Amino acid sequence: MKIEKVYNNNVVQARSSSGREMIVMGRGLGFQKKTGETVDSSLIEKKFILEDNQQADELSRVYLDLSPEETESVLAIIEHGQEILGTAFDTSLYIALADHLHYTLQRLSQNLSIPNPLSWEIRKFFPKEFQVGQDALNIIAQKLQVDVPETEVSAIALHFINAQKDSSLLAKGQEITKLVTNILEIVRLHYGEVADEDAVSYNRFVTHVQYFAQRVINGLVQGQNDAFLFQQVRQNYPKAFFCSEKIKNYVEKRYDFPMSRDEQVYLTIHLQRLDTVK
Repeated sequence: MKIEKVYNNNVVQARSSSGREMIVMGRGLGFQKKTGETVDSSLIEKKFILEDNQQADELSRVYLDLSPEETESVLAIIEHGQEILGTAFDTSLYIALADHLHYTLQRLSQNLSIPNPLSWEIRKFFPKEFQVGQDALNIIAQKLQVDVPETEVSAIALHFINAQKDSSLLAKGQEITKLVTNILEIVRLHYGEVADEDAVSYNRFVTHVQYFAQRVINGLVQGQNDAFLFQQVRQNYPKAFFCSEKIKNYVEKRYDFPMSRDEQVYLTIHLQRLDTVK
C-alpha cells in the first residue's frame, strides 16, 4: 500500500496493490512520511475505501483541519464507544465526531458554549451512550489537555446514538424523547413559566413523564378508571387538571393512546405540585 497524500501524523490517503484508493488512520501512520512511501500496516487502526466520492471528500476535508492530537482523540473515543456499545461504526461517525470535536475546541477558545436541550432525556434513555460521552471528556482532557464542559457529554452521546444501526431501537428512543419534550412544552405553555428545574417536585414530574412516554410508545395502558378519585382531582385542582386534559388529548390524537383515569389522576397530582412550588 503506497501513500498518495499525508493529511497529518495519523491520517494518510493511500492506494492498495489492487489499485483501490482509501483513507487510512493510525497513530503515527503519517509521521515524517512522503508520497510514494509504503504504509506501515502494523500502525493501521481504520481503513475507509473511497467508493463514495462525496463522503471521501468530506472525510478528507475534516481530517485535513484536525491536529494529530485531535485525530488521536477521535479514534480513541470511537474505539472506546465500540467497546462499551458492542458495535462497529461506519465512516459517518468518524466524520461527524471529528467535525464536532474540532469546532467544539474552536468555540471553547472563544468562550462560547452551546447547551444541549435534550441532555436529561439522553441521560435517561441512552445511559450507555451518555457514559461514552462522559468518558470522551476524560479522553480529550488526557490527549489535548483541554477541559471540555459537561454540556458536551450529551452532544457527543447523540453522535453515537445516531450512528447505531439498530434503527428500530433508535427510532423508538427518539420517539420517546420527542414525546417527553412535547409534553414538557405543553406544560410550559399552559403555565406560562416553569418551576425551578432543580426542585424535587420538578424532577419527580419529569421522571413520571418519562415513564409515561415509554408506556405510550410501547402501547401499555396502565391503571383503572377510579371515578371518585378522578372527580376529586378535577374539582380540587382545576388548573392542573386542565393541563392534564391537554396532554391526554395530545397523546390520544397523536399516538392513539387511551389514557386511563388513574393515569390522568397521577399526572394531575404531579402538575399540581409543580403549580404550588412557584
